[in-house]
Amino acid sequence: MCPPQAKPSSLSDLGIYCHIPFCASTCDFCAFYQEAPKRSEIERFLAGMILEFDHLPANCHAQTIFWGGGTPGLLPAKDLLSLGEALLSRLSSPPLEWTVEMAPSTVKLDKLRVLRDLGVTRISMGVQSFSEPILLRLGRLHQPKQIFTAWERIQSIGFEHNNMDLIFAIPGQTEQQWLEDISQAIALGPDHISTYCLTFEEDTRLYLKLARGEIKRSEEQEVALLEAGWQALRQGGFEQYEISNFARPGGACQHNINTWRMTEWIGCGPSAASQYQRRRYQNPSDLNLWLEQLDGLAGAPPAEPIILDDKQLATDALIFGLRMNQGVNLEALAKRYPQASLADTFNDLLHDLENEGYLVRKGNRVKLSHAGRLVCDAIGASLLDASAAWAQQP
Repeated sequence: MCPPQAKPSSLSDLGIYCHIPFCASTCDFCAFYQEAPKRSEIERFLAGMILEFDHLPANCHAQTIFWGGGTPGLLPAKDLLSLGEALLSRLSSPPLEWTVEMAPSTVKLDKLRVLRDLGVTRISMGVQSFSEPILLRLGRLHQPKQIFTAWERIQSIGFEHNNMDLIFAIPGQTEQQWLEDISQAIALGPDHISTYCLTFEEDTRLYLKLARGEIKRSEEQEVALLEAGWQALRQGGFEQYEISNFARPGGACQHNINTWRMTEWIGCGPSAASQYQRRRYQNPSDLNLWLEQLDGLAGAPPAEPIILDDKQLATDALIFGLRMNQGVNLEALAKRYPQASLADTFNDLLHDLENEGYLVRKGNRVKLSHAGRLVCDAIGASLLDASAAWAQQP
């Protein structure tokens, strides 16, 4: 939904995220909100996006734009053009970085030309795997040969940056298969690779298979493939800058970096989330409800935003900042959020993590060790618990 009490943004690192919810089919692992790509629904969606863009802050300057989904590349070229032009017309200047997600089966030359002419700087392709049996296990529609055809088309157009998404720890996947996926990705020459450990989200087909005992999850396999992948990417010339993200020099995704640093972003489209002017809120994960909300109908009242204080923002900035290899400057974070009482809240826990070998401290900067990065989710949960415990103190 549009930002509450929107004002001109004073931050140069404002991001805009657009959720394009259409998918030809639902992957077995996917829990994101999506809709079937019916023409009538696409037209309703586009009309809603233009209306939502009209409510962006006046003189809005966005450093980054990210189109995710769903499958943004599923939209025809003319729709990509109209959507992009409508968004650009509301901005005071073009973004420095603009990423669009595409599935291999949706990569067509006419779409790529439109995106390039709009000013898109990065295509992020959801490869997931180069193995046909593994793709079938994930419920993906594309075949390996489509990946190579799509990549040739992307390279022929000439975008500044390109990313490939890969998934690992798929039930039955061997280390050799995982390393072959990484090797194939590196050989194609992207400047960014994202590797995601398979998660079993509720209300997905994979989760149901896990619950019925048809497949098994192995934490040992996850750790082994995680470390093997990190080593292979490092040897291939990719620097890890966040738990799941690797880039050649200059290839890091600034939109995601800004998000992990808890800056501001505005989400447009059904299910899109925003963090703007110390408010965090989310659009309905339903095309009809989202459109009703945009029209101001009584049947779809906007969700109540979460008002963010220094404590919440500092906690999130610390948790997500530790996911990045450079870590967090605690002194700078304390100055940015003076009411957060960082030292009182986290010093004991950070000290324990350092003594246990999960954290490295150098001056005011803390970052996770190799062992810490392997259990970063658990460390994040511990930081949340520490923040909640401090808040309950008299």
